[in-house]
Amino acid sequence: MSEKVVIKVNDNGSLRITGDVELIDAEGNVFETKKSFSLCRCGHSAKKPFCDGTHRKIDFESAPRAE
Repeated sequence: MSEKVVIKVNDNGSLRITGDVELIDAEGNVFETKKSFSLCRCGHSAKKPFCDGTHRKIDFESAPRAE
């Protein structure tokens, strides 16, 4: 049985991915990841697709909720 993957949408921040997951770009290249990592949502990270904390500097606001 494989480990459950969790994707958490952080208020005003990144997407936190936890679990055994493979992250692949549009050309099929695999990004090196750990068991837990964050993806950029604000679009301003210098380390895309990964979060580098820039959302705090630019006052990024987004807090979606599941219905």
